[in-house]
Amino acid sequence: MNRLKEKYQNEVVPAMMKEFNYSSVMQAPKIEKVVINIGVGDAISNSKLLDESVAELAAITGQQPVVTKAKKSIANFKLREGMPIGCKVTLRREKMYEFLDKLFNISLPRVRDFHGVSDTSFDGRGNYTLGIKEQIIFPEIDFDKINRSRGMDIVIVTTANTNEEAKALLTKMGMPFVKK
Repeated sequence: MNRLKEKYQNEVVPAMMKEFNYSSVMQAPKIEKVVINIGVGDAISNSKLLDESVAELAAITGQQPVVTKAKKSIANFKLREGMPIGCKVTLRREKMYEFLDKLFNISLPRVRDFHGVSDTSFDGRGNYTLGIKEQIIFPEIDFDKINRSRGMDIVIVTTANTNEEAKALLTKMGMPFVKK
């Protein structure tokens, strides 16, 4: 069983029930899924860049990414509808907990000048979005084989109803928020 999942069941749920006065264990919010997205705008001119992004995302998450395509044409960007412009992965259950454990404890502390992640990136419905500037913070990525630094968006979707509940959940799970 995963370390983070065990922590959620044994420590986080009882603490959340006490803090928010839930009457049932099922009321306690949980992390539903994690969506990791890499937008590769340069894929319009060079399709090899997209293949590299797909390979990197697969190495980081341990799951095959889906190639995302443009929804509409934009002439200024030389973009046609249906052109591949990025890739994404949706993680659930065990793989999600493994990824979050690695993100909180290994990858984020490797960021230069890291003081914690912003606590203002909640969307009002209990979901948290985190932007990462470089993929090299993940231990699976070999620094010597990188020809271009790419960022990614990580969206953590929770069942929490408010930002306060979501922040309490993520803090208890080990998310390194900025200390004020």
